[in-house]
Amino acid sequence: MSFKSLIFRNLVKNIKNYYLYVFALIFSVALYFAFVTLQYDPSMDEMEGTVKGGAAIKAASVMLIGIVMVFLVYANTLFIKRRGKEIGLFQLVGISKGKTFWILSVENMILYFGSMMIGIFLGFVSSKLVMMILLKIIGIEEVAGLRFSTEALVQTVIVFVAIYVVIMVLNALFIKRQQILSLFHTTSTTEDRKRKVSVLEVIMGILGLALIIFGYYLSTELFSGQFKMMEQMFTIMVVILASVIIGTYFFYKGSIRFIFNLIRKKDNGYLSVNKVLSLSSIMFRMKSNSVLLTVITTVSALSLGLLSLTYISYYSAEKAAGEAVVNDFSIPNEERAKQFTEMLDAKQIGFTRTEIELMTAKTDLSNVLEIEQTDMLDLTAPMTVVSDRFVEDIDVGENDSVFVNSNAALQAFFTFKEGTFTMSGKTKSFELNFIKYENKRLIPLRLTGGGFPVAVIDDSIYQQLVADADPEVENEFPVYIGVDIEKRSELKEANQIFNDLDLGQWAGHESQLDSFTMQKVNMGLMMFIVGFLGLTFLITSGCILYFKQMDEGEEEKGNYTILRKLGFTRNDLVNGIKAKQLFNFGIPLIVGLCHSYFAVKSGWFFFGTELWTPMIIVMVFYTLLYSIFGILSVMYYKKLIKEAL
Repeated sequence: MSFKSLIFRNLVKNIKNYYLYVFALIFSVALYFAFVTLQYDPSMDEMEGTVKGGAAIKAASVMLIGIVMVFLVYANTLFIKRRGKEIGLFQLVGISKGKTFWILSVENMILYFGSMMIGIFLGFVSSKLVMMILLKIIGIEEVAGLRFSTEALVQTVIVFVAIYVVIMVLNALFIKRQQILSLFHTTSTTEDRKRKVSVLEVIMGILGLALIIFGYYLSTELFSGQFKMMEQMFTIMVVILASVIIGTYFFYKGSIRFIFNLIRKKDNGYLSVNKVLSLSSIMFRMKSNSVLLTVITTVSALSLGLLSLTYISYYSAEKAAGEAVVNDFSIPNEERAKQFTEMLDAKQIGFTRTEIELMTAKTDLSNVLEIEQTDMLDLTAPMTVVSDRFVEDIDVGENDSVFVNSNAALQAFFTFKEGTFTMSGKTKSFELNFIKYENKRLIPLRLTGGGFPVAVIDDSIYQQLVADADPEVENEFPVYIGVDIEKRSELKEANQIFNDLDLGQWAGHESQLDSFTMQKVNMGLMMFIVGFLGLTFLITSGCILYFKQMDEGEEEKGNYTILRKLGFTRNDLVNGIKAKQLFNFGIPLIVGLCHSYFAVKSGWFFFGTELWTPMIIVMVFYTLLYSIFGILSVMYYKKLIKEAL
C-alpha cells in the first residue's frame, strides 16, 4: 500500500472522530475572519464621538487568537493521544518516526487547511450579517455591505498557519518522545481508582467549599461601606479572586469526591445503575481534570460577568442618561439658554424651562461622612449648595440640610451618618444638621463633579451664604437651566438645533438624547466584542469537554457490555449516561454561573441601573448554548452503548 493510499484511508477512517473538531475549526476561522473584517471596515471609524471602532476590534482580535490557539492545540493533543496505538503500529511494521510524522502532518494539513478555506468562505458570507448585528446593536443607521477584505484574509491566513506550525511542532515532540510500548497505552485510564477517600482529600474538599463561600461573602461586603480605603478595597479584591480560584480548584480536586463519597456511604454501597455510571465515574475523573475544569469555570465566569456588566450598561443606557442629564437639555448659562429657546420658539417647538440657582461653599463633612481623609480625598472641599425654594417636595429647617443628586457608585464609597457639618462663606460659618440622603436628581451629575451630593438648605441660610460668598471658591456654574421638550416627536428636531448651535462644546452643556446615543454606541460595541469572545470561548470549552467525554466513553465501553450481561437494559444505561452528563456539564456551568453572579452583584451599580433582567437573559442564553454540548455527548454515548451491546 502506498503512503498516499494510507493517508487517504486514515483520513476517511478518522473523519467520524474529527467531525466536531472540524466544525470547531471551521467555526473558529469563520468567526475570526468575520471579526477581523470588521476591523478593516471603513464604517467602524465613522462612529463620531465614540471609541475608535477599528482599534477596539483589533484589541479583541488578539484575545480571540489566544482562545482559538489554546483550543486547537488542546484538541490536537487529545486526538493524537487517541491515535497512539495507530502510531505504534506504524512503527511496528517498520515505518520510521519521521515517516509517521509526515503521514500525520499531511493528513492533518488536508483536514486543517480544508477546514480553514471553508471557514474563510463562511466568514466572508457571514461578515455582512455580523456587521448588520453590530449596527443594529449600536443604533447607527448605516447600510452594511458585503465587502471582501484582503487585509483580513492575509491576517487570518498568517494567524492560522502559525497555529498549525505550533501544532506540528507539538506532534513532532510527542512522536519523538514516545516509545512503541507506551504508545499502546496513551489512551489507558490514568484516573485514581482508590475507593477510600483520604484525610487530605476530605480537608481539601471542605477547604474548597469554605474558600468559595468566603470569597462570595467578601464580594457582598466589598461595597457595603465596611472597607473605606482604596488600598483596603484593592487588597480585598485580590483576596476574593485568589479565594474563589483556589477554592474552585480544591472543589474539583476534593469537594466533588468528598460529597459523592458521602452519598455512596448513605446508600451503604448499594448503587443504582444511574449512580454507577454517574457518581462513581465522576468522583474519580474530576480530580484528574481539576486544573482544566478550574480554568474553564474561571474563564466562563469571567465571560459571563463581563457580558452581564456590558449588557447592564447597554440595557440601562436610556435610564442612565436620564439620571445623568436630568432634563432633555442641560444649559448652565443664561445667554446660551436664551439663544437655544429662541430657536425652539422660531421652530414652534413647545418646551418647559427649569431654572435653579447654584452656589459653591466650603464644607467640612468629616463628622457625617464615614470615610478617612487622605491626600486623594479632601473632606473640607467645596460643595454645591441649592436653596429649598427650588425644590418642590423638600422643605428643610433653618439649621438642617438634606443631601440629593448622588449616584449609586459614589454611595458605595461614601456612607453618610447623622451629625453636624460646617458650611462656610468668606466670614461666616454655619453649623448644619445632616438629616438624610434622598435619591432625587436636581441637576446633571457633570455639574457636581461626577455625582458628589448636592446640599439642599433653608433659603434664609442660602441667601446669607450668597451674600458672604468667598471669592476664592470658584462657582463655575451659578445657574442651571434645564429644557424639556413637550412633544417627544419633536425631540430629534430640537436636538438637531442644539447640535447646530454647537452648544455641546461648552462645559456642562449636554443633550440627554446625545448622551443616550453615546452610551448605547460605546456599550453596544463593548457588548458585541465581549459577546463575540464569550461565544468563541463557549464553543471551544464545550468542545473540549465533549472531546473528554469521547475519551472517557471509549475507555468505559467495555463496562456497558458487562452491565448489560448483569441484566440492565439499554434504557437503564442511557438514563445513567444522562445523569453523568448532567453532572459533567452541569457542575462547571453551575459553579461558573455562581461565580459570575456574585461578581456582578457586588459592583453592578457602577455600570447601570438595572441588574436582574440583563443578567438573567445572559445566563439563560449561555446555559442553553452550553446544554447543546451535553446533548451531543448523550447522543455520542448512545452510539457507544449500541456498539457495545
